[in-house]
Formats: sequence, C-alpha cells, structure tokens
Amino acid sequence: MAAPKKGRSASAQSRPGRSLALILIAIAALTGGMFASGHTTPRLGIDLAGGTSITLTAKNEPGQPNAINKTNMDTAVDIMNRRVNGLGVSEAEVQTQGSDNIIVNIPKGTNSEQARAQVGTTAKLYFRPVLTTDVSGAAASSSPSPSASSSASGKAEDKATPSSSSSVTPSASATTQGRVVTDALKAGSSPSASSTPSASASASASASPSASASVDPATAKLQAEYAAIDCTDKSVRAKAGAGTKPTDPIVACGQDKNSAGEWQKYILGPAEVAGTDIKKAGALFDTQTAAGWKVTMDFTSGGSKKFAAITGKLAQNQQPQNQFAIVLDGQVVSDPSVGQSLSGPAEISGSFTQTEAEDLANMLKYGALPLSFKESSVTTVTAALGGEQLHAGLIAGAIGLALVILYLVIYYRGLSVIAIASLGVSAILTYVLMALLGPAIGFALNLPAVCGAIVAIGITADSFIVFFERIRDEIREGRTLRPAVERAWPRARRTILVSDFVSFLAAAVLFIVTVGKVQGFAFTLGLTTVLDVVVVFFFTKPLMTLLARRKFFAEGHSWSGLDPKRLGAKPPLRRTRRASAPVDTKEA
Repeated sequence: MAAPKKGRSASAQSRPGRSLALILIAIAALTGGMFASGHTTPRLGIDLAGGTSITLTAKNEPGQPNAINKTNMDTAVDIMNRRVNGLGVSEAEVQTQGSDNIIVNIPKGTNSEQARAQVGTTAKLYFRPVLTTDVSGAAASSSPSPSASSSASGKAEDKATPSSSSSVTPSASATTQGRVVTDALKAGSSPSASSTPSASASASASASPSASASVDPATAKLQAEYAAIDCTDKSVRAKAGAGTKPTDPIVACGQDKNSAGEWQKYILGPAEVAGTDIKKAGALFDTQTAAGWKVTMDFTSGGSKKFAAITGKLAQNQQPQNQFAIVLDGQVVSDPSVGQSLSGPAEISGSFTQTEAEDLANMLKYGALPLSFKESSVTTVTAALGGEQLHAGLIAGAIGLALVILYLVIYYRGLSVIAIASLGVSAILTYVLMALLGPAIGFALNLPAVCGAIVAIGITADSFIVFFERIRDEIREGRTLRPAVERAWPRARRTILVSDFVSFLAAAVLFIVTVGKVQGFAFTLGLTTVLDVVVVFFFTKPLMTLLARRKFFAEGHSWSGLDPKRLGAKPPLRRTRRASAPVDTKEA
C-alpha cells in the first residue's frame, strides 16, 4: 500500500504547472470577457458616481386614516426596491426615515432617470373602463378611437405566437396608443349579449360633453372637470384624480403624448381591477410574428375573475367604451382596447418599443403600493465628496499594501516574491470580477465596498504567512525543502480553510442582516475571501512547489527566507545503541 501512495504523491508534486496553467487561462478568459463586453471599469455607486436622492412622504387616503404603519411602509420599501432593481439600477438604496418618509437614492447610470420616474409614481395601480377620451383642448368628437379586430379562428391564430395566443391587430386609425389586449393562451369566447356594462353605459351617456342638460350634480361636475382640464400642463396632470376613491369615476390625463404629439384626457369609470390582483407581468419580443414587443400579465385567482368580468362587458361596446385604462398615480399609462372576454393570462400588444414594454411591465408588476406618496424633496448628489473620500481611501490602501510588502520582503526575503505575485493575481481577479458583475447582477462599487477590498489584503496575506510558517517549521525539524513543502501544505490548508470560512460566514451574515451600503462591504469581503482560497490553492501552492526545485530555494540561500541556519534548524536525531552498563556481581 505504501508504494502507490508514494507514487501518487510524486505525481502530484511533478504537475504543479497544470494548476498554474488553469488559473492563468481563467484570468485570460475573464479579462477577455471584460473587454469584449465593453465594461472595463467597475460600476460606481451613488457616493462615487453621484445621482439623485428622493424623499417620499406617505399620505393618508380618504377612508383609510390609519394606513400609515410599519407594515405598509416596509411593504412599500420592498416594492420600490424591486421596482428599481427590475430596471437594472444597481446600488439603489430604499429605506425608511421616521414613520412616514422613504428615502430613495438612485445612482447616476444608464437607467437612473427612468428609475426616478417610476419611483416617483407611487400611487396604487387600477384598471378603469374608459367612458370618454379626447385630445386635450379639442372637441370630443374630433378624436375617434380605433376598432380592434379579434381573430376569427382560434386555431389559425394559435400558431402566431409561442404561447398560442390569439393575435389581434390594431387598426391603423389614429389613437392614443393603438394597442389591444388579448388572451395569452386561447381565443376567448364571444361575450354574452346580456353582459352590458350598466355603469359604463350610463356613465358614458351622462359624461359625454354632448349629453342632455338633465344630469345629476355629480355628473355635471365630472363634465365640467373634463371640459376644463388642460393636460398640457404638467402640474394639472399630476393632480388629476387626486383625492378620489377607487369606486368613484375620475377625470384623468395620459402619462405620455400620443403619436400626434398631443396629450390625451379621459373620463374613467370606477376601478374594476387593482394592481394587487396582478400576480406577475413581463415584457417579451414576439419572435414568431415579429410584431414587436408585447406585455404579458397574469392574475391571481380573484383578479382573473374580475378581469374576465370587466373585459366581457367592455367587449360589447364601441370605441372608446371598449377600452380600459391602466391608471397609476392618477395618470393613464396605457389604454388598450378589448375585443373579447379574457379569463386567463393576457397580453397587451401594439407598437411597443422595448423601453415602453419594460416600463409598463414594471408598473404592472411593482405598481401596487399599499400607500400613496408625494415627493417632498429631490436632491442631486455630486460625486465630489465621494471622490475625495475614495482618493483618501486609495492612498490609505496603498500605504497599507506597501507596509505589508515591506514586511514580507524583510521577514521572508525570497519568499516575498511568491506572496507579492499571489497578491497581484488576487487583485487582477478582484478587479475583473467587479467589472463583470456590474452588468451581470447590478453590482456597483461604493466606499464601503472599497473598504472591504482593502481589508481583504490582510486576509490574503495571512494565508501566505500561515503556509510559509508551516514550511519553515518543517525545515526547523531538519527536513529538506521539497518534502517540507508537501508536509506543510495539509496542515496549512486546514488552517487557511477554517480561517476563510469564518471570514466568509461573517460576510454572509452581514450581507443578509444589513441594507444599503453596508451590503457592498459584505459582498466585497465575501468575494475576496473566496478568491483567496482560489489563489492559494491554484497559484501560491503550485508556485511554491516549482520554486522548491530551484537551487536558490532548495539549498537554503541566505536571501531565500529558508536558510536552515537562520531558522535554527537542528540535524535530525538518530537513535544509537546504548552500551549496557556493567553488572556488579556483588550487588546482583
């Protein structure tokens, strides 16, 4: 049994080049991927790159005086976090301040302005039937809405999309958006003729600007608001529908201009479906029909029943009463038309760009906040202060690194070459991974993350010191260098793994229990701890094995750091046969 074990050991010692080649190939591949992706520098957080800080204040809604509580505030923070993360905005901080304020810090980046717009629209999401729609400032009859044609054959249309959806093509006539909502699984059955929307029909007749004079005061007030509202004014659009209940009809404005560059205004019926009834939503590109981007949405069991009921009613009406408006913060973000009753997963299609589809999907998915908020303040954060702190931190890190290297050179002499090379490999891997993780998972480098990277220098250096000291202990016992390296490695390996496991566990716990910038410190600390294990196993140990074969180290040169005389090594003790003492016959 001893011979095979010795053979395996010799084989392992003779092939350290494989491990070195493996880690060098990995570094080359990661570096090539970094340059190929175009992200050659890590993404920066708000404290280093600047950005926007928004203070949102919760407000009580009519009939809900006690809605502002810790549970609802925490839920709102969670939804806002997912909302900005859904846009790929990294290091965005969303946290409560006091009992009714939420602070949102959005770093400057590709989607930061888009995230700010969506975070600012914090009211609840509702689906409301369209009673009347018109271009702001024009006559009611001057804005005809398009008619949506539903598919006549479910089988033929089932082949149009991957989800076997019934495809409905919007007409080319002028409209606010020209979009339709269809069943994402199958063609819906023809709605019953008896399912006439009494609320919609009556409200439509009474709310129309051409309605007779014999109207009740509430309807007359609604007509007056509709006639007077000017949706070209930003402040008017923001206040439209404020203070109304979900069960009340409202006058609202479109969130964006239509294709003709005009603002749309609406009279909308009571809310039929709430944002909380939506289970999930997403933006997809129709690859089979090449019809462009579409928005898919799935409802809860209760929401599916509500959606089927309202779409069944709307499908019986003419334009614009067959449209429903998706209302967020009192503004209409989309107004697709309905051609059939929809009881299952649905999709909205028609002239979407990728950004528009993703925006609408995020609003549907994350728009159902338990509270309404108003922007109390919006502050632009400059990167000047963070840049100064980063500069000071980098100087401190450079000084610390220089002191570590100086100590290694003085104390370990030739062995310091291995330690410095290992530190360089660790630094390259850390930088490349930080650059790649920015676009991959939204990681952004902030000041605490930089601190984590600086702390990791000590953790990495500690692993080298453990290994080197184990080797020197073996030499002190009288062994030559090559067997000393192999005997020292198992003992050093256990110590390094235990030490790194404790550091990684601390980083993981810190990442889980903290929020905001502290998570950046914990993430960086955990990442560099894992890299320390990789570097020690695949670079430091194989390199030490190779150098142990060189005469400079193997013979214990005085500048190698492994001189037996300097280490106080003693020759191995050999057992000698002791001469037996003469026996005294008298005493015997």
